Amino acid sequence: MMLMTRVHLLFRLLFVAAVVVAGHVHAQSYPAKPVRILIPVPAGGTVDVLARMLTPAMSNLLGQQMVIDNRGGAGGLIGTELAAKAAPDGYTLLMCSQGPITIVPHLQKNVPYDTLRDFTAVSLISAGPYLLVTQPNAPFKTIKELIAAAKAEPGKINYASAGSGAPNHLASEQFKNMAGINLLHVPYKGAPQSVTDVLGGHVRLNFGSIPPLSPHIKAGRLRALGVSSAKRASQMPDLPTISEAGVPGYEFYAWFGMLAPAKTPKPYLARIHETLLKALRAPETASQFEAQGADPVGNGPEEFAVFLKREYDKYASVVKTAGLRIE
Repeated sequence: MMLMTRVHLLFRLLFVAAVVVAGHVHAQSYPAKPVRILIPVPAGGTVDVLARMLTPAMSNLLGQQMVIDNRGGAGGLIGTELAAKAAPDGYTLLMCSQGPITIVPHLQKNVPYDTLRDFTAVSLISAGPYLLVTQPNAPFKTIKELIAAAKAEPGKINYASAGSGAPNHLASEQFKNMAGINLLHVPYKGAPQSVTDVLGGHVRLNFGSIPPLSPHIKAGRLRALGVSSAKRASQMPDLPTISEAGVPGYEFYAWFGMLAPAKTPKPYLARIHETLLKALRAPETASQFEAQGADPVGNGPEEFAVFLKREYDKYASVVKTAGLRIE
């Protein structure tokens, strides 16, 4: 009886060892082909800009090409749904912002995926404030002048967003409500198109992340009125916060992260996570992020999963309080 027990224990130990070795071998052989990164916004959006900063270093580290696949539209739903329904084989990843992941699911019915069920967290990549921008020739040059102009002509001043339910839509609505003004919402199919129309003078205002707006501000094509963070941005220390410029207490942040389809093998996720952190910390990537005004983060999957749940619950409350709905 004792011998049988020992033999049984030995087989169990050998089985566990075999599983560990198999997982190690799989992780070492992965990836064996190019890895697709779905970007649920058009080329030129912040998610796209950050992905293109990261993928060269990640490709070199993995020994396989990271292929960017832009699938914009429907407020990010199209690309996000593709990622949710992709095979969980480690060869499809999603770079995302909070819009389609933690906001849109509370704004409209029949969203074709469940954020907390259909994805597994890899890492938070970057988090930072928005800039409120307008044209250099706009009749208002400060937040207070903008508020005065909007109160003088309610509903006449318009603002662009990346789509109904996009993060900058909520940032704009929060600004509008806290400032006590009425602005006209003009939704687009993505951030690049909305910025283009602000540049062209077709729309007056836009909330956007620092990376894609920074070149236009430096070139004098856009004027920044304020930054949405609680403190001034280190990249623009002379630019006041929206809170200090006329809307006390205003604060809004954008974040960007990487997800994988649920049930993606853990050894593959570990390899991607390790590669992503190394790429984020590489000097050339860090300098690119800094030049664009993006703050790299890079945390663990468990920590990012907790963050996602907290953000998901937060926006459920924000959307309900604001009474927003997309039909």
